[in-house]
Amino acid sequence: MKTPLRFAIIYLLFGCVALYLHLHTTLVVPSLKPLDRFPQQQADWRMTSEWSFSAGVLDVLKAADYISRQYTDGEGNKVTLYVGYHSGGKDAGGIHSPKHCLPGSGWFEVSSQRGTLDLQQGPLKVVRAIYQKGEQKELFLYWFQVRGRSLSDEYSLKLAEITNSLLYRRVDSAFIRISVPFETDQAKAVALGERFAKEFHPLLQEFLPR
Repeated sequence: MKTPLRFAIIYLLFGCVALYLHLHTTLVVPSLKPLDRFPQQQADWRMTSEWSFSAGVLDVLKAADYISRQYTDGEGNKVTLYVGYHSGGKDAGGIHSPKHCLPGSGWFEVSSQRGTLDLQQGPLKVVRAIYQKGEQKELFLYWFQVRGRSLSDEYSLKLAEITNSLLYRRVDSAFIRISVPFETDQAKAVALGERFAKEFHPLLQEFLPR
């Protein structure tokens, strides 16, 4: 291929990319329902606490909608649920990975393992992580969700966002985190978190876009 023709093709490709970036706009996709309508009771779980973040935290988080709640079952077991929904758009922020946020808050990662959780609707990709701060230990069971798909790593999340941006003009995503404090019985904490996820997952799908 002659040099002038090669340069012409390269300039044409750059021009097409520049035109695409100039004309491409990302859609803002609202949640199906506001998260503050998320049920306060499910099975034998009931909401016992709810937290609102400060303006400074929200400015960093840049979630379009969120809930941060504690639920307690009939036996007094406590589980904290955080759901952050990011709707896309120019001013929207992306999801902050727990791998960065938790150590920044003083938590030390003891273990972390990606896997699946068998649900009636199909397998759910999750991360089961144990973190410790001082004498306090906590199980964090979390996953990302993009257009109905569960993802358990940041690379897959970024790839899904890029693909959806190109194909559908969407970069909306959600982060779901379930945390269970424990002292010595890690297996019980894992079982409790998984039971909570199984019982609440169908409800989440009524709020998060597909």
